[in-house]
Amino acid sequence: MGFLIVGFVLLFILTTLPSLWTKHILKKHRQPHPDIPGSGLQFAEHLVKRLELTGVRIEETDQGDHYDPIEKVVRISTANAHSNSLTAITTVAHEMGHALQDKEDYPELKQRTALIERAAMMQKFAGFALMLTPILIPLTHSPMVGIMTFGAGFIAMGVPVIIHLSTLPVEFDASFKRALPLLKEGGYLNKKDNKTAKTILFACAMTYVAASLSSLFNLWKWLKALKR
Repeated sequence: MGFLIVGFVLLFILTTLPSLWTKHILKKHRQPHPDIPGSGLQFAEHLVKRLELTGVRIEETDQGDHYDPIEKVVRISTANAHSNSLTAITTVAHEMGHALQDKEDYPELKQRTALIERAAMMQKFAGFALMLTPILIPLTHSPMVGIMTFGAGFIAMGVPVIIHLSTLPVEFDASFKRALPLLKEGGYLNKKDNKTAKTILFACAMTYVAASLSSLFNLWKWLKALKR
C-alpha cells in the first residue's frame, strides 16, 4: 500500500512539474518587448509571405496556438496575436515551423496527422461503447461486455498517450531545426533574446511532454481503478 502511495505521488509530481514550468516560462516572457515592432499576428503574416507558404492561412483563436495541417491554417491565440512579447513572437515561429514541415512533406508530421485522424475515430467508437455498457450488462450477462468495456476504456485513455508520445519528435523539430534558425537567420531578435527564445521554444515542445505525462497518469489511475 505504501509503495502504491509513493508511486502515485511521484507520478503526480512528474506529470505536474513540466506543465507548471512551461506555464511559468511562457508567462514570464509575455510582457511587451520594446524592440519588437509588430504583433504575433503581423509576424505570422510576414512569415507566410517570406517563406512562400502558399495556401497557408492565419487565424486568431481561443483554442491555443497550433498548426492545422489538414486545413492549412496557423491558429494563434488571442494573447499572442495582439502582443509583441518574446513569448508571442517565438510561439508564432514555432507554429510556422510546423507549416514548414508540412510544406517540405516532413514524414513524422504526416504520420502524426494520420494517427490523430484514426485516433479520433477510435475514440468516438470507444465513447459509444462505454455509453452502451450500462445497457448491455443487464441484458446480456456476458463476460464479453466486460472485455468490450476494458477495450473501449483503454482506447479512450491510452490513445492520447500514444498521440502525445508520437508528437514529441515533431515538436522538437519544429522548435530547434526550424523556428530557432528562422529567428536567428532573419535577425528578428538580438543575441540575448535569441537565448531566451531557445528556452521558450523548449517550453513550447514541453507542452506536449506535459500532456503526454498527464495522459499517462490518467491511464494509470484508470487501470488502478479496474483492479479494485
